[in-house]
Amino acid sequence: MEKVHIEGYKLGAHFCRQTREKGGVAIFVHNSLGFLNIDIVKHCNEQDIEICALKRSFDTLNICVLTIYRVPSGNVSTFLLKLDTILQLLYMPMSHFMICGDINLNYLKESEDKTHLDNILLSCNLISFINFLTRIQNTSSTAIDNIFIDISQFDSYTVTPITNGLSDHDAQLLKISTEYTLVPIHKFKTVRKINKCTISDFIAKLSCESWDNIFNSEDVDTMFNPFLNIYLRIFYSSFPLKEVINRNNEDNKNWITLCIKTSCRHKRELYLTYGNSKNLELKRHYRVYCKILANVIEEAKRTYGEKIQKSSDKCKATWDIIKQLTNNQRSQPDIQELIIDSKHLRDQQDITDAFNNYFSSVIDKISKKNVNNMINNEKVPNFHHYLEQNYDYSPPSLVIKTFSTKEITSIIKALKTKNSRGFDEIYMKILKINAAYIYSPLTYICKKSILSGTFPDRMKF
Repeated sequence: MEKVHIEGYKLGAHFCRQTREKGGVAIFVHNSLGFLNIDIVKHCNEQDIEICALKRSFDTLNICVLTIYRVPSGNVSTFLLKLDTILQLLYMPMSHFMICGDINLNYLKESEDKTHLDNILLSCNLISFINFLTRIQNTSSTAIDNIFIDISQFDSYTVTPITNGLSDHDAQLLKISTEYTLVPIHKFKTVRKINKCTISDFIAKLSCESWDNIFNSEDVDTMFNPFLNIYLRIFYSSFPLKEVINRNNEDNKNWITLCIKTSCRHKRELYLTYGNSKNLELKRHYRVYCKILANVIEEAKRTYGEKIQKSSDKCKATWDIIKQLTNNQRSQPDIQELIIDSKHLRDQQDITDAFNNYFSSVIDKISKKNVNNMINNEKVPNFHHYLEQNYDYSPPSLVIKTFSTKEITSIIKALKTKNSRGFDEIYMKILKINAAYIYSPLTYICKKSILSGTFPDRMKF
C-alpha cells in the first residue's frame, strides 16, 4: 500500500491483509492538510472487518474519519461487535465520526443486519444518507457502498455519485461546509435536552448494560476507559445538544453600580414630581440631572470595558472584577516581615526570594547530609524516627478497609445537586438518578484502584 502514489496526496492511514490477497483499506490526505493517524490494526479481522482511521482537526471542529471494508461472506456478527468496540474506543466529546466504505449490506433493502448496524451507529448519532445505487451489475443493483455522518452537525453538505471506470462500484463524492460552527456567540448557545422523556430513555439504555468487559479485567485503565466510554455514549445519545437563543448575554449590564441604580431611582422620583408640578426650576433641575446621569452611565460602560485591556496584569484585573461582581472582597494579609538567621527581611521581593531559595535547596541539603552520614558509617534515620520524635505515641497503622456498593451509593447521594459540570458534561442530578445502574461497576473499579494504588490516567487532568 505504501507504494501507491496519488499526485498531490499522501497516505494517511491503511490496513493491508497479511494472509489473503486483495482487500484492504486506505485513506489518502491532501498534502496541504495535517492529520493524526489512529492505530486500530489490532481490531481488524481479515474479510470480517478491515478498517483504518485518522483524525483531522479544524479551527472549531474535530472529525474522526474511518474507512471500512467487509467481504460479502464476512461474519456480520464479528463486524458489528468490532465496529461497536472501535466506536467506544475512539469516542470523545466534541468530536464527530465520518464512516465510509464497502460494508456489503444493501441499504436499499431492509434487513436484520442493517437494523443492527443502524442501532450501533445511532448511538453516535450517525446515519446513512446514500439513497442511490452504488453497484450496478447485470443481475443486481445495490447500495453496498455507504457514508455515515452526523447530519445534525452540518448545515451544508452534498453527496454525488461518480462513475470512476475502475470497477463496478461507483464512487461517492461528499462535500461538507465546516462554517456551521461560526454561530454568533451573543445570539445562540448549546444546551442538552433534559426532560422526563430523555431521562427515561437514558435510564432504559443504561439498564441494558451488563458491564461484562469491566468485571473481566484486572487493569484499572482497561476497566475505567470502557466504563466511561459506554456511559458517555449513552449520555450523549439520550441528551442531544440543541441550540437556544441566549437571552442573557445582551442583558449582562455589569457596569451598573449601586450608585447608578440609586441615581436612576432618584431620577424616577424627580420625573414623577416634575410631572405633577409646574415649577420651572424643578423642570430645569430634572433636565440637568438627566444629562449628568447619562454622562455617568456612558463613562461607566467605557471604563468597565477598558479596565482589563489597560491593565498590565490582565489576570489580576479579571479576578478583581469577578470579586466585585460576586461581592467577594476578602483579601489575604501579606507577610510583613520574615526573620532568617537573625536577619529581618521586610521587602516583599526579598521575602519571596527567601522562600524560593529554601524550598529549591532543602532536598539537596537533606540528600547531602544523608550521603555524609553513610560515608561516616552513621545510620541514616528513616521516617519512623522523625514520627517518634514528634509524637508521644506510636502512629497508627494505615489499613485500607474494603467497602461495598452501599457506601458508593451513599457518597453519590450525599453530593450536592449543582448545575456545574466536569469535562464530561455530566450533571450531578443525572448522576444521582442513575446511581443504581452504575454503582456495581463503579465499586469494582474503585476497589481495584485503591488496592493496586493506580489512579485512572483519564482522570488525571
